[in-house]
This record gives sequence, C-alpha cells and structure tokens, in this order.
Amino acid sequence: MALRINYNQASSQAQRGVSGAQNSFFSAISQLSSGLRINRAADDSAGLAVSEKLKNQVRGLNQAQRNAQDAISLLQTAEGALNEVHSILGRMRELAVQSANDTLTNSDRAHIQNEVNSLLSEVDRIGSSTQFNSIQLLNGDGSGPLNLAGFTFHVGANTDVPTASNEIAFTIGDSALGYSGGTNGVINSTSLAGVNALATTGVATQTDANAAIATIDTAVEAVSGYRGAIGAMQNRLESAINSIGVAAENTGAANSRIRDADVAQAVSEMIRSQILQQSSMAVLAQANQAPQSVLQLLK
Repeated sequence: MALRINYNQASSQAQRGVSGAQNSFFSAISQLSSGLRINRAADDSAGLAVSEKLKNQVRGLNQAQRNAQDAISLLQTAEGALNEVHSILGRMRELAVQSANDTLTNSDRAHIQNEVNSLLSEVDRIGSSTQFNSIQLLNGDGSGPLNLAGFTFHVGANTDVPTASNEIAFTIGDSALGYSGGTNGVINSTSLAGVNALATTGVATQTDANAAIATIDTAVEAVSGYRGAIGAMQNRLESAINSIGVAAENTGAANSRIRDADVAQAVSEMIRSQILQQSSMAVLAQANQAPQSVLQLLK
C-alpha cells in the first residue's frame, strides 16, 4: 500500500464510520426518549403523512363518541320530562274515573276539575321549560321541538349522521301534543285529533268525565309512542358509541404501529451504534498514526 501524507484514505473512512455510528446512536436515543419512531419528517416522510391522518381520525372518532354521549343526555332529558307527563296523565285519568262515579255531585266534580286544571297547567309548564343547553325540547310549535331531523347528532369522524327524521313536539294548547313526521320506521305519522282535545278536557259533568277518559287514554298512548321512539334512538346512539370506540381503538393501534418506536429494537440499535463508535474511534486513532511512518523513512 502506497504511503501518502496529503490524503489519508483510511482516516476518512474511519471518520465516516464514526459519523454514521453517532447518527445511529442519536436516532436510537431520540426514539427511546420520545417513544416515537418518527420524530420528524426526515425519519419517514410517507409514514409521517399516514400517521397524521390516522391521528386526526382518532381525534375525530373520540369527539364523535362525546357527541353521541351528549345526544343521549339530550334524549334522556326529554324522556325524563315525558315520564313526568305520563305520571300526570295517570293522575288525570284517575280523577276522570272518579268524576264519572254516580256518587259524586257536580259540586264535587268542580273540585276535581280544579285539580285537573292544575295538572294541565303543569303539563304545559313541562312542555315549555324542558331544555338542554338552552335548547327547547318540548315546545310543540315546531320551531324547536325534539326534532331529530333538525338536531343532527354528529356521531361520525368525518360526515354528519342524522339519527332519525322524526319531530316530537309536546304542549297543552292550540297545537297540543303536536306530532309530525317519521321516516325511520320507529313511529309513523299519527293522527292525534283526540289528543289535541286534551287542552279542553273537563270532568265537571259525568258525560265530560267519560269523554275525558278516552281523550287521556289517547294522550297516554301518544306519549308512550314518543318515549318508545326516544328509547330506540338512545339504543342506536349507544350502539354507535360502542362502534366508534372499536374504530378508534383499531385506528389508534394502526397509528401506533406506524409511529411508535420498537423499544427493544431501539435499545439494540443504541448498543450496536455505541460499539461501532468505540471501534471506529480506535480505528481512526490508528489511521491517523499511519502518516507518521513516513518520518521513519526520512531518518
């Protein structure tokens, strides 16, 4: 091998080996300290792009799950109000049956009518005061009912998924217990002419009391239908939450496989690069001594 003093090829090769070993060592340290295989785009540009998409997908799925939980809370609020209405209607029917009894006089029935009027007012109050996050749920005028076509419960990571296309509106008044729509098969369009008469329900006479029983029965059936629809939608949202949870779990696992560091492999790479560093430094020291042998020829 020729001896040259202007260029030391062995030293250059050893320096390159030291530099490569240091880069590998620092890369392994970066992975172990962050827990990530990809810390910058230069580590894996394609992997980073895919990982960012998956990460955003997971965040969207998690938010969709929270949206579905909020939707269930809204439905539970409405269902709780309707449950109380059910109880009130039960009491009204009880009073109507009592008023239909021949043992009572019209004077007695007048007292019963007072309680019925109070119960009607309470149903009206429930309809006007039931809210969720300042959203009117049971107002009966169509402007802000529990409208499951207007209320879009966003339970997807990317697109809107309306839960149904029913409108449920409830009040005592001109549009008493108004109900419209229904294309999801839970409750179809129903005539509630008898329910609309609930606002004028009277038990002041025996004849009125008998008519009130039928009217209240119709109202009870209608409220039961509303509660059944709400229950079905709650079940659907709960299923959506479970499905979203599985999707988020699988998407997160896919992102982890792409982006997270393999700790065992990173430790192995760190040890390997340390050994290479040490051996390269030893070789570099020897290579730097090679030109000194030229001096022996000049003696």
